[in-house]
Amino acid sequence: MGGSSDSLASSGDGRELSLPASHPRPLGSPLGPIRRSNLPVLDERLRGTKFVTLQPKSVLNSPEQTGMDFWSLNPYVGCEFGCSYCYARYAHRYVVQRAHDAGKLSDAELAEFQGPHGWEAFEQRIFVKQQILAALDSDLRRFFRRVRQQPRDTIVIGTATDPYQPAERRFRLTRAVLARLAQCEGLSIGLITKSSLVARDTDLFAQIQRHNDLEVHVSLITLDVALIRALESRSPIPAVRLRALKRLTDAGVNAGLIVAPVLPGITDDVPRLEALFHAARVAGARFLTASPLRLYPGIRDRFLPVLDAHFPELADRYRRAYAGRGAAPRDYARALSRRIKRLQVKWGFPVWRMSDRYEKRRPGPQRELPL
Repeated sequence: MGGSSDSLASSGDGRELSLPASHPRPLGSPLGPIRRSNLPVLDERLRGTKFVTLQPKSVLNSPEQTGMDFWSLNPYVGCEFGCSYCYARYAHRYVVQRAHDAGKLSDAELAEFQGPHGWEAFEQRIFVKQQILAALDSDLRRFFRRVRQQPRDTIVIGTATDPYQPAERRFRLTRAVLARLAQCEGLSIGLITKSSLVARDTDLFAQIQRHNDLEVHVSLITLDVALIRALESRSPIPAVRLRALKRLTDAGVNAGLIVAPVLPGITDDVPRLEALFHAARVAGARFLTASPLRLYPGIRDRFLPVLDAHFPELADRYRRAYAGRGAAPRDYARALSRRIKRLQVKWGFPVWRMSDRYEKRRPGPQRELPL
């Protein structure tokens, strides 16, 4: 990240990319009570998390809507895993604000659904997109008309919230979406998750692969369980995710590991990264991609206090390095990219950048199979 004293690491050949990190200490819960909302509640956890019905008219977001180079689909908004670094908190805020502007939330309820510090409700008020198939069918008709003219036809599930968070065991929205997409052909489909529940749908992934390109990305940033518990409040432990990945690859599903975000000075050293590459190889991963932390304004309030508590020697450096920017400093990102490329070559994985994900290999969408 440049050569100044404010940098997190040097911009040389990557050998000085990381800094020593302190051993993480247990996190205390920062969440206070959140009062009851008037919106329909579908389910409720003992710790206060509630699942609220949302009936959207559309669930498939175009690249123009999101600024990404693919279409996105999220069956849920908000995520029970509560990862401190998650960039998707902005999506929850957006949905809450729209509900307030539409008169569905009062001013008091707006405060409840945002949380005292503007981020807690992301992991305590989960929107469940009921009637998702009706909205998806309408969107797919629009999608197929569009992609016949423009080749940006990748659909990625789980870009703003985990599609296999614990609520999926009950609501099964992700499985319903996959079953619908299995009736299409010629698509490029991606899915991102931290959850071992993904292995439940191995049968549908196999069906999808018969007619479409498919990439299932199991997300894991480190093998260190203590570190996972410090940074990801309620996500599955690494061994459980790796077993799910192996179940997928043993069944022939095109699945791999996504290491995102890589945290400067915490998870970016060669031994930690090499351990992930080795674990991915043992699990039969077809690919491994990685990218550095994005620290957008809406995420700083959640993530920086975690650094203060567990990595105080790095907290001020992060503040300086990410001042006025959401993406990692360019020199750091380049050095990390070189390191990842060397490890991809060493461990026999395709040399992919994050932008190479979901690369189209089949001809464009030919037809939508009948329901």
